[in-house]
This record gives sequence, C-alpha cells and structure tokens, in this order.
Amino acid sequence: KDSEWRNRGVFVKGRKEIRDFLADKWERELDYKLEKRYWCHADNRIAVRFAYEYRNSTGQWFRAHGNENWEFDELGYMTRREASINDIEIEESDRVIAVEDGPKTKDNPSWT
Repeated sequence: KDSEWRNRGVFVKGRKEIRDFLADKWERELDYKLEKRYWCHADNRIAVRFAYEYRNSTGQWFRAHGNENWEFDELGYMTRREASINDIEIEESDRVIAVEDGPKTKDNPSWT
C-alpha cells in the first residue's frame, strides 16, 4: 500500500516521493538532531510531539517543534503521516538537543 504525508505545506504521496522528500530535507537540514515523545494512541494511530535542531548551509541554527500523527495498515506500514511544524531561529549556543556533552531534554524549552 501507498503512504501519504503532509509536512508543513508539502504534500507527498507514495514511497518514492517520500524517499525523495526525505533526501532533500536532510540535504538542507544539516546536523539534524531529533527528539520525539509519545503522546497517545488509539487503534492504528499514534500521536507524538517532537523537537529537532538543525542548521542550514549558511550556518544559521533552527529549532523546530510540533506534532505528528501517524496511521498504520494491518501489516504495520505507515499509510498516513501529518506533521505540523514551527521553526524558530536560534544561536548555536542555544542548542539543547543532543549536544556534544549529551542530551539535555529536561532543559528543552519545546517540552514545557
């Protein structure tokens, strides 16, 4: 079965489009560090909260945070993913996710 994704204002359908979307995203979002936290589930659906940090090719750092909703088929394949994401510019010194001396999740402002 195919899968449909919404990521911000981008809509992709099918595993090939999803792979291409992710390859492009990870080419633009450098040094990507991610944390996800389980929110809830029902039947074949899961909701998570997330926060991640990345920099662009000019060196500007960002923190993105939001919610994702996932839906799975009877074999466990994801059939739908919807992500609502907000980005804010940060200084490198403001990073809190998986920095060199270890994760600082308790200090992450995205979880408060």
